[in-house]
Amino acid sequence: MKVLQFTIPVPHDKTVIVQKDVLPHFYPHLHRHEEIQLTWIQQGEGTLVAENNMHTFRSNEIYWLGANLPHIFKSDPSYFAPKSRKKVQTLNIFFNAKGNLDSFFELPEVKSVKNFLSNQQPGFKVPPQHVTEISNKMLVIQNSTGVDQLIHFIELLKTLSSFQELLPLSSCTQPATYSEHEGIRIGAIYNFIMQQYDKPITLEDAAKQAHMTPQAFCRYFKKHTMHTFVSFLNEVRINEACKKLTDGHYDSIATVAYNCGFNSITNFNRVFKSVTRKSPSDYVESYFQHVE
Repeated sequence: MKVLQFTIPVPHDKTVIVQKDVLPHFYPHLHRHEEIQLTWIQQGEGTLVAENNMHTFRSNEIYWLGANLPHIFKSDPSYFAPKSRKKVQTLNIFFNAKGNLDSFFELPEVKSVKNFLSNQQPGFKVPPQHVTEISNKMLVIQNSTGVDQLIHFIELLKTLSSFQELLPLSSCTQPATYSEHEGIRIGAIYNFIMQQYDKPITLEDAAKQAHMTPQAFCRYFKKHTMHTFVSFLNEVRINEACKKLTDGHYDSIATVAYNCGFNSITNFNRVFKSVTRKSPSDYVESYFQHVE
């Protein structure tokens, strides 16, 4: 897995690209593209990696991904199981703010929307209370053509730009610049950790994936992810633990801890609270109260 630079195919008569996907699982490579992406997860679950941060995603959630933001929607392992009949379904909107729309965003009347685009480079998750509104607007865009589609798209941007206190998906304000070689290394490390998080992983194991000494790997990893190896591994494990706890199908918190790579419940509780600011039991209680 490497950071692949994509170019979204844009028909000559289209400024806004609407794409509906129905697939066995999400595209499995860390990638980026110049187009801003708005994705409505109609069906599917897994982990979203946006630059250097991880987020659990589920059905009926909407994500905004800034231009050139390295990302991957990683489907849960069950989607890759032999004879799996699961599928993912999304509705996506892509547009390049620096392409045909560049002159439009220079108009004084849309200054607030241009500022919104500039401020949302790290991406965000549409707040749950606005998902129905935004998904309906996306459906209208999907079912429109020509100037009507463009008008509805502008209305969508206007609505999104009115939302307050959007939490960024990435802690980086500008996307990192990766060379092809660096992209391959970072992608290989991410993939290794996310595939092996439930097993004992040492610093030496991770360094081998990057073909580096442990000392050089520590410096390299911190520079490119703003995480230490241990903190990133812990976030992957806690992210997976949160998914298991909120799925509601587990024997005990201790079982979840051991299945996510922790060798003691004490260590799990300490790391869980440092990442989520809540104990595992408080997290579960808070989650289901919110859902209700």
